[in-house]
Amino acid sequence: MNTFTKLIGGAAVAMLAITGISPKAEACSRILYKGTDSLYVVARSLDWKTPIPTNLYVYPRGITKVSSDQPNAISWTSKYGAVYAVGYDGGITEGMNEKGLVINGLFCKGTVYGNEETAKRPPMSMAMFVGWLLDMNATTDEVVAVLEKQDFNIGGATFDEGTVSQLHWGVTDASGKSVIFEFDHGKIRVYDMGDYRAMTNDPQWPDMKAIIDYWEKIGGKNMLPGTVSSPDRCVRANYFATHVKPVGDTDLGVSIARSVLLNSSVPYTYEIEGSPNLSSTQWRSYADTRDKRYYFDIVTNPGYYYVDLNNVNLKPGAPILKLDTSAKESTMLVGDATKAFKKSEGFTPMY
Repeated sequence: MNTFTKLIGGAAVAMLAITGISPKAEACSRILYKGTDSLYVVARSLDWKTPIPTNLYVYPRGITKVSSDQPNAISWTSKYGAVYAVGYDGGITEGMNEKGLVINGLFCKGTVYGNEETAKRPPMSMAMFVGWLLDMNATTDEVVAVLEKQDFNIGGATFDEGTVSQLHWGVTDASGKSVIFEFDHGKIRVYDMGDYRAMTNDPQWPDMKAIIDYWEKIGGKNMLPGTVSSPDRCVRANYFATHVKPVGDTDLGVSIARSVLLNSSVPYTYEIEGSPNLSSTQWRSYADTRDKRYYFDIVTNPGYYYVDLNNVNLKPGAPILKLDTSAKESTMLVGDATKAFKKSEGFTPMY
């Protein structure tokens, strides 16, 4: 057996042994691009087997919200304005607030949210969870402090004919500090990302980190895993995110982050005979934590665009703004789309 064959075989055996998963497409990738002059860009893809309609909302400060329509729900009044990506016009998938805090939810089938103890705590709907964290926290450390209290019980409606939103989350603030947090049978596990730059889906972070470390020893300039499975995408994303040039220019930095994410995305309408549930990339986002720009990139659109939170009225009493991403005029947007947002009553949470 030659050296190349040994490497291929060893890598496959190691990944299957670590993960226990089959080589199929799952959903979503997330990277952190570290530039210069305090430029950080969080880039993520949303992958799923069917389209997930997603609109953008900008909520100002000072709005009172609730975590659920169940008894004993948590109530809060937002300290910070934020832009949300809202799936099905009913649940916040991700977003960035005016302080540059970014939170993204990615699928993770190993997630088990609750246990007998958490069932006694106030209900927190998945539809509002990311919004709650963005509304009330400015930094990654503040989010971690909230998670450590864990004085809530998370749950929510299913979607896409009964799919449960089993997620884990990446958190990054304007300083670049990043953590991943996961629910493990009711316990919240928080992991400092350190020098790692990417996350995808299954397996959960400790095992995924072991896979990245395995491939790091092989060396990406010699060989990288090329499938659309979650571990392969994570290894590729992490390698390229750590080997691209750091720059301080906003437009160039976002372009570099976009190019890395494209390399880890799943081609639109990707199909394999006998595998009807493969996911493909629906949209991508790029959150510039320094300049407070949130970019949105729908794969079927000719271009991508952004909202600039510096140029939006986020004061208490300001209107909620919405961009209907499926509207004909929105599909042709390119560049600064801040003025294309229109006054809205807000979305209706799918509690």
